[in-house]
Amino acid sequence: MSQTSKIKFVIEGATARIKLDRPEKLNALDPEMLTALEDAICEADQSHEVRVILLEAAGEKAFCVGADILAWTALSPLAMWSEWIRRGHRIFDRLEQARQPVICAIQGYAFGGGLEVALACDFRIAADSARFALPEVKLGTVPGWGGTSRLPKLIGSGRAKQMIFSGEQISADVAERWGLVNEVVPAGSLMARVTALAQKIAANAPVAVQTAKQLIGAPSAAIHESLASAVNAFCDDAKEGLAAFREKRPPKFEGH
Repeated sequence: MSQTSKIKFVIEGATARIKLDRPEKLNALDPEMLTALEDAICEADQSHEVRVILLEAAGEKAFCVGADILAWTALSPLAMWSEWIRRGHRIFDRLEQARQPVICAIQGYAFGGGLEVALACDFRIAADSARFALPEVKLGTVPGWGGTSRLPKLIGSGRAKQMIFSGEQISADVAERWGLVNEVVPAGSLMARVTALAQKIAANAPVAVQTAKQLIGAPSAAIHESLASAVNAFCDDAKEGLAAFREKRPPKFEGH
């Protein structure tokens, strides 16, 4: 993967750990970090050993405050769309569509794009210090990396509108009550809790877990097609079809 000190990536047994490591800038995402984040997601997704992906961040003050303002405000409108917004969508979609469950550990601020990357994960476990906001309207813009689509699906359109239109912060307790996060734990227990959850998931049958994730999250046509293709590929008729192709003869299908 791309080398940067701002993103740490390691595979520990069945868990791939991706860490945003720019605490002096509250883990704000810049282009270099986006590249490394995408590489880490792809490497974890393609690994046969990885059964769970854990997304975390360095420092106590913030999980991630979103896109680095100095990075995106320097772009032209065309570059903003083609090099920043579309790129972020592609990366966050890859995170959401990873084969393995993705757990996000959130401490401190999860603002803007930081909240949006958390929304692309399967689980959000928050420290009691966590604060959540989509403050883009305060800067004269709107959420650009999935906030207007993923957030309403998670907490309902009314509460999503409240967060997006006001730009106000909500506490970890409110986030849990609204369904934005799965659990709230004491800050000192956050990593122990997400590690334990990762281990519990990793101990289960990986194909079953990953299939269940696809059934829950994928569009129905896509999941039906992919599962049907996988099932058919290993039936006796498929073996006969391949053998007949290799032997240049008509296949004799028996419906098994």
